[in-house]
This record gives sequence, C-alpha cells and structure tokens, in this order.
Amino acid sequence: MPRWEGRPPPRTVKWLDEAVASGAAATPAHPSRGAIFDAIRTDRAGPVAVRLLQLTRVDDPSVRRAAMDLLQSSAGGEAPWPAAAEAALARLTDPDEQVRRRAARLVVYAGRRDLALTALGELADPVVRTVLADALGASVAHLRADPLASVRFLAHLETLRAAPPGQWPALDAALLADARDAARHVEDIGRAWGRVLHRLGRERHTYALVARLLADPATRDTGAALAREACHDWRAAPVELLPLLVRHSGRGVGPRLAEALTTASISQAAMRVHGALAATVPFTPYPATCRSRSGPSPSYDGPSAAAVLAARPVGISRLGHAPEIFGALLDAGPLTLRQAAQLYNLTFRRPGRTQAVCAPLWLRHAGPAALPRLLAHMTPYLGEYDVGECYLEGLAAMGRQALPALPAVTALIGRRTRIPVNSPTRDGETAVDERLLAAALDARRAILGRGSIAAP
Repeated sequence: MPRWEGRPPPRTVKWLDEAVASGAAATPAHPSRGAIFDAIRTDRAGPVAVRLLQLTRVDDPSVRRAAMDLLQSSAGGEAPWPAAAEAALARLTDPDEQVRRRAARLVVYAGRRDLALTALGELADPVVRTVLADALGASVAHLRADPLASVRFLAHLETLRAAPPGQWPALDAALLADARDAARHVEDIGRAWGRVLHRLGRERHTYALVARLLADPATRDTGAALAREACHDWRAAPVELLPLLVRHSGRGVGPRLAEALTTASISQAAMRVHGALAATVPFTPYPATCRSRSGPSPSYDGPSAAAVLAARPVGISRLGHAPEIFGALLDAGPLTLRQAAQLYNLTFRRPGRTQAVCAPLWLRHAGPAALPRLLAHMTPYLGEYDVGECYLEGLAAMGRQALPALPAVTALIGRRTRIPVNSPTRDGETAVDERLLAAALDARRAILGRGSIAAP
C-alpha cells in the first residue's frame, strides 16, 4: 500500500516527496493531497509544512511548481502564512517562468501584500510584475503611469471597476492604448476585461470595444477574447458579435477567433440569424446538446401501472416514468386513495425533477383548485440550472392552465445576462443557459397556444 494511504507516518515525510514527485499530490481527491492539506491545516510549523517549503528549493522545476501549487492551495484563509510568503519571495527570480508565476501569486495569497507591493516596485521581470499586479487587485489602481503596459492595463482596469460613468471614456481609451502590449503578459485578458464591464452593466460599450479591437490586426486576438467573454455574459452578444467575428476572420481563422466563433455558435438565436454567414468561415461549431434521457419510455396500461404503484410505499418520493404510470391510471379513471397519496408525496414532498414532472399530473387529478399551490412550488425553480428545464416542461404540459406562471416564464426569457451555472467550462455554462432559454420559449408557446389539461 502506498505510504500516503491513510494517516501519514508521524515522524517521516518521505511519502510527501513521493506524492509531489509522482504528481499524485496534484490529483484531486487523491489521499496524499488530502493528507497534505490536513497536516498543514493542523500545524503550519509541522513536518509536512516544513518539508513542502523545502521542496520549493529543489533542483527539479516540476517539483518546485507542484510545491508552489500546494502551498497556494493551503495559504487561503484570514491568517497570513509568513513562512510561505518568504519561500515564494525567494523564488521570484527562479529560472523557471512557471515557478516565478506561482511564486508571485503565493506572496499575495500568503498574506504579505506589503512584500508583493515592494517586489512590484523593485523587480524588472515583466512576467513577475504582471502576476503580482494581477494578484494584488485594487492595491495597484494607483499605478496607472507604470512603465510596463500590462501593469498600467491592470491598474486602469481596477480603477474602472469603481469609477463613475463620467470617467469611463477616458479609462476605455487608456485600456485600448495598452491592450496590444498588455496581452503579452496578462493571461485571459479578455475575461479580465469582460468581468469588469459585465459588473458595470456596460453591455453596449462592450460591443463597441470589441469592434474597435477586432478592427486592428494588432489587437484582434484581444478583441476575439473579449467577444467570447461577452457571449458568456450577455445573451444578445452572439447575435451582435458573430458578424464582426466572421468579417475579421479572413481566410485563416486564428485560434482566438475560432474559440470566439465556437462560443457564439452556442446561441440558437445567433445561428438562426447568422448561420449562413458563419458557414463561410472554417471553425468548429459548439456541439448541440440536450438534457440526457434514459431512453424510450415504457408503455403502461391501467393494470400494469397499478401493479407498479402497488409495489411502492405510500410515502414514495421518487418514481421513474411517473408521467407514463400515472397518465395510464388517469386515462383509465380516478386514482384510488392510495395512488392519490403516492402522487401527492411525489408532487409535494421535495423539490426537484420528480416534483416537476408530477405537478401536471396532480393538476389533472385534483383540478384547477390545486393550481395556485402547484405554481407556488414550481415558479421559484424555473431559473435553476439543474432542474429548471424540468419545471418549464411541467408548465408546458399544463398548457393554458399555467397562464398565471407566464410572468415568471417571461422574466426568464427577458434576462439580458446569462443565468449563473455550475459547469466545468464557460462554454458549458453558456450552453446550459441556452437550454433553459429554449425550454422557457417552449413553455411560453405552450401556455399561450395549447389547450389545458383535462381535469375531472
């Protein structure tokens, strides 16, 4: 069994060296990673913490990088960690650029912003100075006249974050002037810029800045990155920006433009309006996705549906194929008291997919008098990224009887910004919002255009 399994040996840290060198300590959920964090959390002066600090000075740059990453992940919290900051400060001149980048962030994350500001004023390395400025955030807003373009850019961006509207044009001009040179050192420059513009609600200004940046070949990549971020933030951005992205692509689409085009293609509205135009340039459209289904639904008649429910407890809270099962029973006639109790528990016991699919069935069973209570349970979840589609499909199944929910559906459709989503990628977040939007549009059409569910 590896030495790091379970609790580490009390007086040796050889397991730590092995875990860091092999890459195991960088693997999420690996026991060695958890053991390292637990040990440091317990004692920042203990043998694990001391050895990890020592590993920042070994000859192998990959080990130094891994040690820096682990220290940074352990340095969060209110209490500073002076020893980690000192170790990082010593590596700001490391021969390996990736070690220097990690060290610059660690100085700040370990709570020594004073040391980071001092290093920012004394060092000449543009990479280290840029990372320090980025990590320091608002503390560098006064460096708008710094000799390094990337530091000036970040300083102007921090100033813009809190600036009144009257100062926006001058700050925009300063950011545009430094964008080309700043992009050499600022990672994710479009995302950083876009986050500030999104927080300020400057949608139309964002589109104008993208147009300016795309028009200049020297800043075209930055314009594409900002356009992609805008498509992640604003629902209308793909429709607005896709023609600009196509226009400036030329015959060879660069990586940044290709990424922006792929992100813009997630929007159904953009592809509906500009799909033919997008087809004129080579890029990979975002793959169409939909909520996974478990396969074809089984068919039930009254007796087979009753047999399924008879084998389930009255207090059931989840049931696969509930629409098919209860639909067959409701087609055959009224539910028995036991079946009605089961449907009640499925509908009202807990929020989630089961509630969403069973709400139309309870309306069909109980009649219009149940509608206010059902909608009160459903409408708060329409914008939830994990179950919103289910609830919107439930409203669509109710048809015109769900008319009182139309304002909530319309508000979801009318959002200008994307719905916050928990997804591994920004494109994935955008795709989920697009699916919610599509489901909301389907629900609105159903509510306005279909007949109501027949009630007994």
